Amino acid sequence: MLGNLLLNIVIPTLILTKLSGDDWLGTKWAIVVALAFPLVYGLRDLLRSGKVNFFSALGVISILLTGGISLLELDAKYIAIKEAAIPGLLGVATIVSLYTRWPLVRTLIYNDRILDTGKIANRLSAKGNETAFERTLQQASWMIAGSFFLSSTLNYILAEVLLQSPPGTEAFNEELGKMTALSFPVIALPATIILMLVLVFLFRRIGKLTGLSLEEIMVQQ
Repeated sequence: MLGNLLLNIVIPTLILTKLSGDDWLGTKWAIVVALAFPLVYGLRDLLRSGKVNFFSALGVISILLTGGISLLELDAKYIAIKEAAIPGLLGVATIVSLYTRWPLVRTLIYNDRILDTGKIANRLSAKGNETAFERTLQQASWMIAGSFFLSSTLNYILAEVLLQSPPGTEAFNEELGKMTALSFPVIALPATIILMLVLVFLFRRIGKLTGLSLEEIMVQQ
């Protein structure tokens, strides 16, 4: 968590707000160097996992888009649109996935890395609660989609409020740095709280439908 915060928020914020002047990196190089930290972090995560993680890949694409829009000095409204579009698309994908064989809630939460899905499935079958459990997964999916839509709205508002200066200026870089700094308390924290509430809801429902305790449904490390 500490490394995540340092490389994705703290260091980029300091570079954009303190080193964008002509006496330091300048506006363009400050953007390049600042975004290099979360970019390398995301690529390292992809390489270490040994497979393409959809969310990590989307994060890398988001960073590249921010850098491209800033370096090309396009209107700041495009950053606001991008900031809203990424989590918005995730919310839509979460809902659409409900109508496929691979709902995202199973990838995010209900998977065999976190839960003993085999034991849970056997107990659900024995109690005849499979249909009720599918409804529970659908409810959890809508909650997760809601957290993405909340992030989308907050992202757009934050970008619209903060990015007022023309791209290519020191003032714009400072505003971009402030947006990066505020993204955690304003956006990531509420979304994380909602995700934790979804976890509590899902674990309680699994316990009620299976009769198993939390210790029994979790994968033993």
